[in-house]
Amino acid sequence: MKNYIIKISAILGVSALALTSCGPKENPPLVYFPDMYFPVAYDPLMKAEDPYVDHKNEIPAFVKNDGATGLVPVDGTVAQNEDGVVEVNDARPLSPTQYNEGYDASKLVTASPLNASNLDKDVARGKDLYNKTCAVCHGTAGDGQGSIVKSGAYVGVPNFKDREVTLGSVHYVLSYGRNSMGSYAGQLKPGDRWRVAMYIMKEFKGQKDFAGSPIAAAKPVADSTQTK
Repeated sequence: MKNYIIKISAILGVSALALTSCGPKENPPLVYFPDMYFPVAYDPLMKAEDPYVDHKNEIPAFVKNDGATGLVPVDGTVAQNEDGVVEVNDARPLSPTQYNEGYDASKLVTASPLNASNLDKDVARGKDLYNKTCAVCHGTAGDGQGSIVKSGAYVGVPNFKDREVTLGSVHYVLSYGRNSMGSYAGQLKPGDRWRVAMYIMKEFKGQKDFAGSPIAAAKPVADSTQTK
């Protein structure tokens, strides 16, 4: 009898839920704390409008910017990119042709855009970042025998000494990934990716001079068939 009552209660509960969830669309349910779901004043990809009331955001700075919330820095703002290296990584997926053309172009890059007078400091920081970020797979000796590889969890990591790489191609792979290795653009700043590449080339490939007039950092070639 008890099980019967429980079954009946469950059926009634599900029925009530189904009926209430199929109510008229003109009366949407009340949303508590909508700002937690729609941070209108702070989302640079949205217009500064409140989706739940019939008025536009009247903050003067947003009004002057056509309602957009992504504003330019105010006068006197101090740039935080101390390296002066600006790279734009397109978030759209790359076609194999785009990626391969960019990788081939990166092999021509042998000089760093960083200040040559800071070479020792840059290489030292590159070593520190390499040991923290890359050595678990590539190994501290660059032989592809990091702790993850030795554990058997991952295979196929190359030995730098066996590969024909350049400063530019190492930087390119750090930025866009290659084969099983993903991009580290989200983990390493543009300048730091150059520092890691410099350390790898100096420590494992014997490159000593990173000065000169570097070719612009290689980027994937735009696909003319891709719609914008």
